Amino acid sequence: MTIEIFLPFWGDPGLLYETVDSVRAQTRDDWKLIVLDDQYPDLTVADYFSALDDDRITYIRNEKNLGITDNYREAISRATTEFISILGCDDLLHPNYLDVIHRTISAFPDVDVIQPGVEIIDEHGVVGTPLVDRVKQGLLAPKISNGVAVLRGEEMATSLIRGDWLYWPSLTFKTETLKRIDFRDGLPIIQDLALLMDIAFQGGALAYTPELAFSYRRHGASASQKTIMDGRRFRDERTYYKKAIALAKQHGFKRTARTARIRLMSRLHAITEIPGVLRHGSRAGLQSTLAHVFAI
Repeated sequence: MTIEIFLPFWGDPGLLYETVDSVRAQTRDDWKLIVLDDQYPDLTVADYFSALDDDRITYIRNEKNLGITDNYREAISRATTEFISILGCDDLLHPNYLDVIHRTISAFPDVDVIQPGVEIIDEHGVVGTPLVDRVKQGLLAPKISNGVAVLRGEEMATSLIRGDWLYWPSLTFKTETLKRIDFRDGLPIIQDLALLMDIAFQGGALAYTPELAFSYRRHGASASQKTIMDGRRFRDERTYYKKAIALAKQHGFKRTARTARIRLMSRLHAITEIPGVLRHGSRAGLQSTLAHVFAI
């Protein structure tokens, strides 16, 4: 079974090429890579792909800059295989990534989302485990029995709203699910959580296997960190948590609604960011972070 790997691109070309190399190093050959260049202002990127002698790789430069959400939508609209991945342009697949995904699909063919094991690397490729990832992987990720944890419906929604322990670029999705359930507009910072919650609200299923197969790049210059400093991150989170409470009540997910109302881990995350916001000297960031900690 061929899996299409979409690679929306806007960033460091050098890291992009490392990402492409990690796809080409897969132990399985049944993949296609589609790169969606969102008008990045370095035309040598196109030259790099022109020089590749690999008919499994397609390079497309968008006619105009779409932005992150609409470039994801572009990827989904082009998908033709039963399952797809939407890879980050600075992350790395391990050679066994597709092996892990295929084994999980074979065991649980009805799942909508697959999360393999992930390690964290910095901008230099050095492996580490920052506090946020120790919490994700040690406290929030589900306990494993028989090698894989499968969460469905309310159990999936409650787990994710307690604290989003998934790593979006590492996920493989059932294509039909992504074509049926769109991203929510107006939530660019946490669009991944909102989409995954909508999958859960519609009775979807998530399979988690801790077998290490992916390197997720985390660094201080990330878009996520910038949005904490300017206040957008936690403002968007508060907006979505209110929406999640309403959706959970609508679907009869009582545990999900209660967990979203308390949002303990989200508040604790905001507390850990306060020293960095203070060092940054951002008044808007501090106001938003404190509001997130104390607002009901």
